[in-house]
Amino acid sequence: MDAAGTRMAGWVVHDVAASVRVVVARPMPPLPAALEAEVARLWQAARAARPKIFNGAIFSADEFTPEVIRGHWSEFRRSLAQIERPELYEELRVRSLAVNGVIRCAGGVLIGRRNARAVYQAGQWQLPPAGSLDRSAENADGSIDVRRQLLSELEEELGIAAAEIGAITPLCLVEHPGTHVTDFGMEMRTTLDAAALLAAHAASGNTEYEEMHVLPPARILALGDEVMPTVPVFLGRLA
Repeated sequence: MDAAGTRMAGWVVHDVAASVRVVVARPMPPLPAALEAEVARLWQAARAARPKIFNGAIFSADEFTPEVIRGHWSEFRRSLAQIERPELYEELRVRSLAVNGVIRCAGGVLIGRRNARAVYQAGQWQLPPAGSLDRSAENADGSIDVRRQLLSELEEELGIAAAEIGAITPLCLVEHPGTHVTDFGMEMRTTLDAAALLAAHAASGNTEYEEMHVLPPARILALGDEVMPTVPVFLGRLA
């Protein structure tokens, strides 16, 4: 699983360097009329089921190397269309890039169960914080600050200030089969203890995660099939 582009039962693991850059390399491509109509149809159906979702900008990766990830700004409805109909990837070619933190403290690693009504991977255990890259992370030169996005997700999802995090270290990328959502795992170290992390999340009022715990990695892996496949990959990359 250490080689770049290694496959893991349909999941693909991409290695990254500590200095990896993410850059916008081209504009969003237009869609043929028939494909546009199908994406619109799937989006309207999703909106009817979940009125609060919105069609925000997402970063879609076109090319991976350990040193640089090149891509373009796409839209959430295209990614959602692939979630609903994975075969559309052959035409849409969206690989939504998401940041995924692995928070380590003295008591272990923070783990949360995703809300049962989530659009993707509902009810599964995930390493928070996590979220798609959006335009707030873009710099004037077209580069994307993935750490800034991760720290924004940290405060929004967990109620933890960026000042509470020390080193942030890239681990690897894991590309989901079918949907091609690609998680960029990064280790986040904090001096906060488990009680402080859980209290911050409880005070935040965020409902993205139904449960939250701090557990040693071995106990997280013992959760079995309820754990997202990205979790053992990221835990295995921790120093």
